[in-house]
Amino acid sequence: MSTSTIPQHEVVIVGGGQAGLSLSHYLQAQGLDHVVFEKHRALHSWSTQRWDNFCLVTPNWQCALPGHPYAGDDPHGFMKKEQIVQYLAAFRKSVDAPLREGVAVQQIRPAPGGFVVRSSAGECFAGQVVVASGGYHTPIVPRLAERLPPSIRQIHSADYRNADQLPPGKVLVVGSGQSGAQIAEDLHLAGRQVVLAVGDAPRCARFYRGRDVVDWLADMGYYDMPVTQHPLREGVRDNTNHYVTGRDGGRDIDLRRFALEGMDLFGVLEGLQADGDTLRFAPRLAEVLDRADATYNGINASIDKYIAERGIDAPAGAPYVPVWQPAAERATLSLAASGITSVVWCIGFAPDFGWLDAPVFNGRGHPVHTRGVTAVPGLYFLGLPWLHTWGSGRFSGVARDAEYLAERIAQRHASLGAGEPLRARPAHVQLQAALA
Repeated sequence: MSTSTIPQHEVVIVGGGQAGLSLSHYLQAQGLDHVVFEKHRALHSWSTQRWDNFCLVTPNWQCALPGHPYAGDDPHGFMKKEQIVQYLAAFRKSVDAPLREGVAVQQIRPAPGGFVVRSSAGECFAGQVVVASGGYHTPIVPRLAERLPPSIRQIHSADYRNADQLPPGKVLVVGSGQSGAQIAEDLHLAGRQVVLAVGDAPRCARFYRGRDVVDWLADMGYYDMPVTQHPLREGVRDNTNHYVTGRDGGRDIDLRRFALEGMDLFGVLEGLQADGDTLRFAPRLAEVLDRADATYNGINASIDKYIAERGIDAPAGAPYVPVWQPAAERATLSLAASGITSVVWCIGFAPDFGWLDAPVFNGRGHPVHTRGVTAVPGLYFLGLPWLHTWGSGRFSGVARDAEYLAERIAQRHASLGAGEPLRARPAHVQLQAALA
């Protein structure tokens, strides 16, 4: 295959979500040729992987995609699923990216002068590549799921829509991160009997001392703090998000109150006994709940300090006091005896970058980078949690990251080609050998 017959682009962006489209916005401003490959439809996960009552957990004012800030009449509210989809549809229209939907990238490998990109639409050459496909690719379901009775209906949080899709009977929700806690609440409010196997997720208040906690943290500079200044450094990328909700105008999620209302709480699910019926849990429910509350109170205490140091006039606050305590730790539960007929797995997703043939990953399959820039020249990541700040994987911070990478990409383009067309660069005469 000769170089003259291979489509060539200055930049290939993998992923047509908010990250990929944000980068396209800035690359267009730079005048750089690029294409966005999306194996499904652009922004598809917001309409296909969210439950019916899904809403934002951050206030609308934090929706700050490039050239498309939130412009509605409820900046301190929380958009529902349909409103989010509409917001993103308008963003897509405003960007008008060079988008190729239904094109799955199958392999990317370095080549002289850039990268060979093989996709379901054929091969092309890219001077630079940005992986903007996120880090939530493969739903995590433990192997013990294979041993559950076939009568148990099992779904992952990505496939949960509403309580009606599950058969009558109790529902076991496994995991209490943002999705698990909110899905457990959704089922609880629908009148279903819920057994919740908690995880180690922390929690935070929705409102404190007269304002949304997000507003306080924004004033305190938390959302501008780069990962290099966070006390955990890169370790913060492994943290589970705090559970809270924007539902019905926003409120805390208090698992203890759910317990008072009839939700059955257990510790972390550890396994299934040989009988194929008895679930085994870590007997430390009280510890997990206490630790989540300690985080909750710790965040509020930092707000108290901020208010006191600046003499801000704000309503008084007080630490959270537990409204319920487990009477005893329970280590086992029979599926049959308890009446559990379905399980919703809410334990997250695993990254899958198997198609990227480049030495940029750690032992856990996560990319190693500095603000999205990898050790392989011309290869970048965008849209990952804590890529640079807390908002990197969210509507609030992806624009800043995309603009930064667009500038880096433009600088590299100028230094390599001095503005010449891609195929005119001397290094590309070796492309035929790279494709062989």
